[in-house]
Amino acid sequence: MKGPLSGLLVADFSRILAGPYATMLLADLGADVVKVESPGGDDTRSWQPPVRDGVSTYYLAVNRNKRSIALDLKDPSDLVAAQELARRADVLVENFRPGGLARFGLDYETVAAGNPRLVYASISGFGSGPGGAALPGYDLIVQAISGLMSLTGDPSGEPYRAGISVFDVMAGLHATIGVLSALNLRHETGRGQHVEVNLLSSALSGLVNQSSAYVAGGVVPLRMGNSHPSLFPYEPLPCADGELIITAGNNGQFRKLVEVLGVPELADDPRFDRNEKRTARREELRPLLVERLMTRTKLEWFREIIAAGVPCGPINTVDAGVAFAEDIGLDPVVTVGDIPTVRNPITFSGSAASYRLPPPDLDEHGAELRKWLSA
Repeated sequence: MKGPLSGLLVADFSRILAGPYATMLLADLGADVVKVESPGGDDTRSWQPPVRDGVSTYYLAVNRNKRSIALDLKDPSDLVAAQELARRADVLVENFRPGGLARFGLDYETVAAGNPRLVYASISGFGSGPGGAALPGYDLIVQAISGLMSLTGDPSGEPYRAGISVFDVMAGLHATIGVLSALNLRHETGRGQHVEVNLLSSALSGLVNQSSAYVAGGVVPLRMGNSHPSLFPYEPLPCADGELIITAGNNGQFRKLVEVLGVPELADDPRFDRNEKRTARREELRPLLVERLMTRTKLEWFREIIAAGVPCGPINTVDAGVAFAEDIGLDPVVTVGDIPTVRNPITFSGSAASYRLPPPDLDEHGAELRKWLSA
């Protein structure tokens, strides 16, 4: 069964995370992705530990289903190969500093002049405008500047970064959406276009209710630890042997929750009968729930609360999270070559993601690709 993007050629001039994540998703869905690396290789090859057989697991996470060619753009013959790849490609993805590829004749205007069907995706930290083009675009910096870190951590403690490079991943997803949208329009017009994504815009969009609190409501949100500004209960609550996340997102779920806990009268208590009241009086309601939860273990409550139709879950380590996905039949790990990787999260009824190539060694496919590009 062919993938839905089978037949597309993607020239991947990106590195580290946002761009490689986007191109891996395209590759999983059938696109032929050629990963262009400098002779020194993608930076994440050296981001270790941890490693598997001496290779950075960071690099392994986002580079399957690609062929690698190492090109020094300052070398005339290598530059010709790079330009020829761009001329033949359906999609080009890059995350150089804005304008950085112009001196090599690999900027959008130059490449599109010879390949007007090309969808050219640029990912930057802060956009290509005069105010942002010169700013380096690392995820941690964007987590700080966007306000995310001001929302993460204990209210009385210091700001914290998220446990992953969340805006790199989000920008990669936005780039993928942009590429697919431009490809769809190309079916109608016969022409590609320039798709631009930047981490800060992805961050502000991804802050959703928190950025809306300020933009639409004039409220500057602050850290609340694991609490939610607009819902309660929607946080970890202590049981006899540890904490359990409980999220009663509406009045019906709250009623089911308090029935399971053995305090059904709380659902009709005029202090707590609507979400806005529960949120405003969370300090009154929390101890009433905790008193009941402390009588049993988190696993016992988890089974009963889930059975009642109220979302809840334990706070797992990553290994337990993978094991849970396996237990419920999601089959989260696929082995490509001899490299275990996390499965593409999209399933289709009429096509499929595929896992054809393990993450490549540096310039692993260089000889065959140079021969093809020179033909």
